[in-house]
Amino acid sequence: MDIHTVDSDSFSVEDVIKAHMADVVVQEKYGVTHLKYWVNVEAKTTFCLMEGPSMEACNEVHKESHGMTACNIIAVSDDEFKLFLGKGKQINDLAQTISGEIDTGYRTFLSISMLCFTSKNKHHSRVIYRIIEQHEGVVVLQPEDEITATFIYASNALQCASAIANYLNSAAGNVEFTLALSSGRPVDEKGDNLFEETKKKIQYLCAASLKNTMSLDVETQLLAYKEKNALAIHQNEFIIIQSEDFLFLFRLFEIFDKNLYDPDFKSERLYTSLGLSKSQAYRKLKSLTGKAPSQLIQELRLRQSLKMIKNSSQTIAEIAFDLGFNSPTYFAKVFRKRFDTSPTLYAKIKQN
Repeated sequence: MDIHTVDSDSFSVEDVIKAHMADVVVQEKYGVTHLKYWVNVEAKTTFCLMEGPSMEACNEVHKESHGMTACNIIAVSDDEFKLFLGKGKQINDLAQTISGEIDTGYRTFLSISMLCFTSKNKHHSRVIYRIIEQHEGVVVLQPEDEITATFIYASNALQCASAIANYLNSAAGNVEFTLALSSGRPVDEKGDNLFEETKKKIQYLCAASLKNTMSLDVETQLLAYKEKNALAIHQNEFIIIQSEDFLFLFRLFEIFDKNLYDPDFKSERLYTSLGLSKSQAYRKLKSLTGKAPSQLIQELRLRQSLKMIKNSSQTIAEIAFDLGFNSPTYFAKVFRKRFDTSPTLYAKIKQN
């Protein structure tokens, strides 16, 4: 699949249709078959799905037919295509939504991470799946405590997020969540994977969010404003993250990925790694995550401990030391304070 970005004031769907027809005329020469294409007139981008012997062969078709070579080409599996872009229809290879509008290829991702301290986790997941389906979403990832879905319409995703939050806030039992939304294009100008930048944005956005909050990027907000259901959305329920803030989040989580398991990783090293003064780092982290640097480091370690307790055969003490805590006793103390249960009891719940 490729991306074309067109620098023309007169860019139109008709222009893309003509270019596609020209591709079809010469494609057999290179052993390529064009299957489907998406057009976003406002963003002046097109995306082409093709089968061919190589990326170079696919690009040669464009080069010979109209000279508009791709900005980037990536490999896409059948399963990926069906999950992320399979919903909808096409007329003469031009992608359309189920309602017959031109499909831009852009998708809104909704990701929810749940922490459930009772045996009702699977029940909550089933309810969330139904809510996603009711709002025309497609579940693309569904591990036990994390669910990710995609939506053609950003407004549907926001309405779905509100419905999920309302359900979880009223659900009986000790459950907390973080929920995030991000929108983007299937192929970026750099990268090797489908929706690579959008997946990264929503992963970091969900990880940095406070408990029982909903966050979204400004791209999702703008898309929702333009859609027919936007007036029904209470966008004041969401924390809006600006585009420039994601550059900081990307850098932040690169640092955490390398250092979270190091017992010597403290706030001071985080300041230095970010290239900021103590006061600058404090203000930036507090505004984005609601937590001071030391609190954020501890929160991420505690969240990781939940996954390790559930999925690994390590003892509680081994997990505590691996995550940089000075002693199992201290780990158990901060764990109980944060989650209102002990690591041992949480392990028993997850085993049932």
